[in-house]
Amino acid sequence: MDKKIKEIIKNKGPLAENQVKDLMKSFGIRTTKYEIVQKIEDLEKINLKYPVALKVCSNKILHKTDVGGVKLNIKNKDELKSYFKKFKKKFPKENLLVDQMEEKGVEIIIGLIQDPTFGLSIMFGVGGIYTELYKDVTFRVVPIEKHDAEEMVEEIKGKKLLEGFRNIQADKKIVIDLIMKVSNIGQNLIDKIDQMDLNPVFVYKNDYCVVDAKLILK
Repeated sequence: MDKKIKEIIKNKGPLAENQVKDLMKSFGIRTTKYEIVQKIEDLEKINLKYPVALKVCSNKILHKTDVGGVKLNIKNKDELKSYFKKFKKKFPKENLLVDQMEEKGVEIIIGLIQDPTFGLSIMFGVGGIYTELYKDVTFRVVPIEKHDAEEMVEEIKGKKLLEGFRNIQADKKIVIDLIMKVSNIGQNLIDKIDQMDLNPVFVYKNDYCVVDAKLILK
C-alpha cells in the first residue's frame, strides 16, 4: 500500500472529493482532472480545459448538490471567477474544486457498502435517473472473481446499454475490469470502508471516467 493511500485512510468519516479521487487514482482508476483552489488568484494557475465544474470540496459536505455546492458547464475564466466569488461567500471556510467536465457516456454506478449480515459488499448498476427509477442494481460479497463481475453485468436489466443498444458505444469489458478494481479497493481496505459510491461513472467506447465519488471511512 503506497504512502498516499496510507495518509488518506488515517482519516475517519466522510472524505473530501479530492481525497477520494486521489485514492481512486492510486488504485489505477481513472477520474476527472481537477485542481483545488482556495483564493481567486489560484484560478490564474489552473491547467484545465473548459467547460469546467466548480464544487465545494469538504469532508463536512457529503451531498454537494443539496446545498447548492455544484455549478456545471462553466465556459470560461470570467464565468469561473464570478461563481468562485459566490461560492466563497456561501462556503467561506471550505476549499473549492475545479473539475474538468467530461463528455457524457453511458452512466453506471459502482459502490461498496457494509452489509450487517454479509460484511463488505460491492454493488453495480445502471446510473443516472435509472438507478432510482428501476432499482436496477446487483450485489456480491467482497472480494470477487472475474466471473462474479461478469455475472453482475449480465444480471442488470440495463445491460443492453453496454452491448451496443441503438448504436450506443460503451465497452462492457471495461466495466468488468472497473468492477474488479473497486473490489480490489474493498479487499485492501476491508476494515476501513463504511461505504463508497462512484456515481456517475461515464462509460465510453474504449474508456471510462469516474465523475463523482464519495467515501466514508469507519
